[in-house]
Amino acid sequence: MSEDNIRGVIADVRDFESCTIPLPRMQAPVNDEVHLWFLDLGGLAGSLREALGGHSGGDSPVNLSQLRFARRFYLRLLLGAYLGLPGKSIRINRKQRGKPVLDASVHDSAIHFSMAKSEDRVLIGFSTSSHIGVDLEPVRRRARHAMGVARRYFSEAEADALAALPEADIDEAFLRVWACKEAVVKASGLGIANQFARFTVDTDMTRPAAVLDFEGESAADWTLALVRPENHFLGAVAIKNRVRQIQAYRLLPGQQSSG
Repeated sequence: MSEDNIRGVIADVRDFESCTIPLPRMQAPVNDEVHLWFLDLGGLAGSLREALGGHSGGDSPVNLSQLRFARRFYLRLLLGAYLGLPGKSIRINRKQRGKPVLDASVHDSAIHFSMAKSEDRVLIGFSTSSHIGVDLEPVRRRARHAMGVARRYFSEAEADALAALPEADIDEAFLRVWACKEAVVKASGLGIANQFARFTVDTDMTRPAAVLDFEGESAADWTLALVRPENHFLGAVAIKNRVRQIQAYRLLPGQQSSG
């Protein structure tokens, strides 16, 4: 086994297999796999409107209320594909800190999931081995006073590494670190407050993402990877488990009904 696999390092995920609606019964990820789904809710607007009102509704944009509905609708659709159930039968609860989980009183399957949204795009991760976290950011996002944020919230090692970069590279490196840290914190289920500084991720943009140090835990237990589903979006996925493969899918609308 290579050193990268020992450290739980996986190369950037760029290849997303297209899957159309209606979805067949999906095989859940095995213990050393993660499944990722990328959704363009704008592109799925026709299927969404059919679900909402029984007609496609033309090409008008999806409003915020519809986007909120769509995120819940498609999450349940995907969970249903894994569980062999219609999406409307899926029941989801929230833990104390707001992390969504399957309702254990209804579903006995151990499928962990995490969802991140950015504009009308959604990234959803699934695992059967451990809690998972994902994040999704537009690459054009720029933090106001990035180094000030890094010095206050990131680990000392991350802040020092960012400060050593050429000024032109700081924004891109900061966004990478932020996405990775959001994913790790969501996987831990502990929330952002006082957690960002507990661990350090690799800031070197020439290397795959990795957790380098984690207070009170073994950094080698974590798998961290970057996701590039589209040119204008950067994502990250984190899981406290050794992962051999990340299988990525892109959900596409099926054939629209006529009339």
